[in-house]
Amino acid sequence: METEAAAIERDTALDFEASEIDYVSYGGEHHLPLIMRLVDEELSEPYSIFTYRYFVYLWPQLSFLAFHRGKCVGTVVCKMGEHRNTFRGYIAMLVVLKPFRGRGIATELVTRSIKVMKESGCEEVTLEAEVTNKGALALYGRLGFIRAKRLYRYYLNGVDAFRLKLLFPRPEMHSSLHVMGMGNENHGQIEKVPSEERVLLQENL
Repeated sequence: METEAAAIERDTALDFEASEIDYVSYGGEHHLPLIMRLVDEELSEPYSIFTYRYFVYLWPQLSFLAFHRGKCVGTVVCKMGEHRNTFRGYIAMLVVLKPFRGRGIATELVTRSIKVMKESGCEEVTLEAEVTNKGALALYGRLGFIRAKRLYRYYLNGVDAFRLKLLFPRPEMHSSLHVMGMGNENHGQIEKVPSEERVLLQENL
């Protein structure tokens, strides 16, 4: 018997408008099987139901699902908390079914989660992505993530991972920008900022 995912895969010629995709935040137990099925079918790492519940029960506001005509075609699952004196957001799972990729669904899902994390006081957001996953690396690169570290043989399949990080500008950085803009005597001071923070500063100029 053909599964729902297989049927969607078969219909690779499916065309749709962006307005046909509905995005909803995690709404309860009825959404959990949808998330589990997508992740289990598309990602290389296996997860137990306890792992899923850990994320969606503690941080339901950080998980989103994308639907096309009633079918769940994408999801993102995240968490946030203290990490080494930093309040950090973490993207644990991001999945979009293949026929629906390249249409901005993953970007929208991640952007919604990042927005909530930033509004909740997170100073940064991190995740791991396979070094061979060019699509994911390109997506996160467009969103401003940097490659902070390479993790060798990180996944069970032996593939390395990049730890990606998105830093939110701190309030004092905005104050520094204001001061630097007041006179030429401060021109060039941005070059003294560490490279990762300099990127963030330049993006806000």
